[in-house]
Amino acid sequence: MSAPVFHTLGCRLNAYESEAMRELAEQAGVHGAHVVNTCAVTAEAVRKARQEIRRIRRDHPDAPIIVTGCAAQTEPETFAAMPEVTRVIGNTEKMQPDTWKAMVPDLIGATERVQVDDIMSVRETAGHLIDGFGRHRAYVQVQNGCDHRCTFCIIPYGRGNSRSVPAGVVVEQIKRLVDKGFLEVVLTGVDLTSWGADLPGEPRLGDLVMRILRLVPDLPRLRISSIDSIEADDNLMLAIASEPRLMPHLHLSLQHGDNLILKRMKRRHTRDDAIRFCDEARRLRPDIIFGADIIAGFPTETDAHFENSVRLVQDCDLTFLHVFPFSPRKGTPAARMPQLAGPLIRDRAARLRAAGGAALAGHLAAQIGQTHRILTESPHMGRTGQFTEVRFATARPEGAIVTATISGHDATGLHAD
Repeated sequence: MSAPVFHTLGCRLNAYESEAMRELAEQAGVHGAHVVNTCAVTAEAVRKARQEIRRIRRDHPDAPIIVTGCAAQTEPETFAAMPEVTRVIGNTEKMQPDTWKAMVPDLIGATERVQVDDIMSVRETAGHLIDGFGRHRAYVQVQNGCDHRCTFCIIPYGRGNSRSVPAGVVVEQIKRLVDKGFLEVVLTGVDLTSWGADLPGEPRLGDLVMRILRLVPDLPRLRISSIDSIEADDNLMLAIASEPRLMPHLHLSLQHGDNLILKRMKRRHTRDDAIRFCDEARRLRPDIIFGADIIAGFPTETDAHFENSVRLVQDCDLTFLHVFPFSPRKGTPAARMPQLAGPLIRDRAARLRAAGGAALAGHLAAQIGQTHRILTESPHMGRTGQFTEVRFATARPEGAIVTATISGHDATGLHAD
């Protein structure tokens, strides 16, 4: 019998959890199943999940199909109603060994077809950590869930409230990863800067970063994934300023550039807060660069509101822009607000992407002649500390940190000889 096949949609955390589920399923002896790990961030993400399920059924008419992830958690009835689906399991259940053991030997056996409990009642992170998602760069989940209730966001209802992995557990896992030869570790979570609020003493993300760097001296590179800049603590800023092993790249959850829209989104920062954070981080670490999430076409957004988002790209000197056309999610306050027309939303998203493309082009051009330390992901590709892709004209050792001078660029990345 064949091993289970995983189909992952959405974020890097989902990809991490798919690897954890793969281990659980294989240990339980699950065979021949296709597992779809869904995303719920937009209505389009849910549509793609349904489309993927139908494709799998066409290609594998007899295979059991298990659906899990955020969309399965927030709207299990949608997937339970699909005749292609064998079983629906929630975000908590998917990380429990007993869930997978119950599927053997008969996936359509005695257990319930839909296993989705109230995720808001979950108080701990899943205990199943994996030693090495990725080949040369490892991702470590240190936090899950979110206590905030942004008016556009369905994710807290898919992930539950914020829960943190204790620092000692994180450090021990990273030590194991370094022993296995990983050269870079990325800390991931749903709301990473809320890490520690539910732990004794309420430590902050900066405390975790400094502890990792102190206790794992052989770790060459530590990277942080998406953060909420308004929650950046003093030790995180100290690490940015003083720790060269902390990579000079941050992805910021900004969402908009206009104060009124930010208020209607129920965000906790203002436009000036975002600019001030970027200015301060760049003062502390001149080579740091920023990515950001920005939503185009939020309800009630006027031309003037939108122009403030466009200007934010330059005012914060953003390099990597992730643009989301607004998509109303049933059950969120923003879905009940006056909506903009679809063509207008798509036009504004295109304009934001063009601004992001111009910002990226400026960054790439500025790197010509610069020398970078690059983690090679294959003989002909790697990434700088700023997470910019570099393609090599001549093969380099895979899974190594090499030094190279940038000789050119194209629309998406850098070139080196």
